[in-house]
Amino acid sequence: MNTLRILMIGDVCGAAGRAIFQKHIDKIKRAHNINAIIVNGENCAHGRGITTKNVRFFEHNGVDVITSGNHIWKHKEIYPYLDEHSNLLRPANYPAATPGVGVTTFMVEGHRIGVVNLQGRVFMKELIDCPFYKADAIINQLKEKTNMIFVDFHAEATSEKMALSFFLDGRVSAVVGTHTHVQTADERILPGGTAHITDLGMTGSFNSMLGMKKEPIIHNFLTALPVRFTPDNATPIVMSGAWIEVDTETGKALKIQRVMIIDNDLIVGSEDD
Repeated sequence: MNTLRILMIGDVCGAAGRAIFQKHIDKIKRAHNINAIIVNGENCAHGRGITTKNVRFFEHNGVDVITSGNHIWKHKEIYPYLDEHSNLLRPANYPAATPGVGVTTFMVEGHRIGVVNLQGRVFMKELIDCPFYKADAIINQLKEKTNMIFVDFHAEATSEKMALSFFLDGRVSAVVGTHTHVQTADERILPGGTAHITDLGMTGSFNSMLGMKKEPIIHNFLTALPVRFTPDNATPIVMSGAWIEVDTETGKALKIQRVMIIDNDLIVGSEDD
């Protein structure tokens, strides 16, 4: 049986997230025999959005595909890049006129891998298409190219994430959740052979609030007054995600394992590095 291992990393937040990713990604690849890397990068620029410089950073560090979510639109400089490249995805269920695409494929050791990026609708503000119907249509087309399909479902509600995983069970290799920034302990292989985890977790300051400085957010809870969220670069820094091992012929997941590294000694550069 031929297998591949695909590493999927949860929301990378600001300079702290980029720093720990760069420091530890090669070590993780060696330790777990990783063949390809998919990263959610929608918060890697100043804690919200992504820039072309950030894309080059991930490419330099061996990332094959960057997924995103509702914050992908923060920096307008990325719009032309989205239209011209397919290694950075926006959620596929945004309107067709939106820059970019939400699905792509790439080659790993002679095997084609499909990646789908979707966004949930429960508790989300954007007016977007149903992720279930959109996934159904995309996967029917992708199946003509590959049986190995990985879905990043950027959603708020755990129920919506789990529902999509069961809906796609047996048709894709993995459905992983992002957006809530808290790694869940429910990784499993579903009955049909699809790997599931409700949320990959966050890559950023461990004692922050979802990667942001906690004091303004606490102040917001106490007063209901608007505050500015800023990335927290304080150590320790955490890197969270999971790797999935798949059968290259059937596309079925054979194993899923959570990854979490906490670094107390990381030196974090500026947001502009």
